[in-house]
Amino acid sequence: MAVATLYCGSGWCRGNIPVPRSSRSIGKLLKCEIMGKAERESKILKSVGVVAVGVSVLQFVSYVEPALSLPLQLHEPPNALSLPTWAVHVSSVAEWIIAMALVWQYGDKSGHQAWKGLSWGMVPLLGGAFCACTWHFFYNSESLEVLVALQAALTVIGNFTMCIAAYRIYKSSSQGSKNF
Repeated sequence: MAVATLYCGSGWCRGNIPVPRSSRSIGKLLKCEIMGKAERESKILKSVGVVAVGVSVLQFVSYVEPALSLPLQLHEPPNALSLPTWAVHVSSVAEWIIAMALVWQYGDKSGHQAWKGLSWGMVPLLGGAFCACTWHFFYNSESLEVLVALQAALTVIGNFTMCIAAYRIYKSSSQGSKNF
């Protein structure tokens, strides 16, 4: 216990105190232990004080900031999408456009025209994605709820067109394999 106390208090003791062997060194150890506790408590109180002042300043700023804010500063409603959510939305639309272009190029280069049909079949789903992004851009406005219905309709239509395009690709590839 004494060794643990010396180790723990070594940063706060003023001198090198040997491991206690006599009553005199125990007195030095106790003095060091008391000084160490007082200094540790002082440091803890200072840390708590700094945190308390920081929290008070932040609370004060949160009350004063709206009054001092610039008139051009944007205050978004609580249903606004976060930046990461917007990143997912925009990147998904961009990936879909790139996929459409790659499918079209594959149809061109391979000579399988049915793949171009798949690219056309993807168009309604792209329209649905634009509807969703537009609705979110205007903070899910109730006046634009028609976009939600339009997105749902375009999703259903897009699923059917993709299914038809996939069937056409299947048919064209099975006809091609019969020629071998």
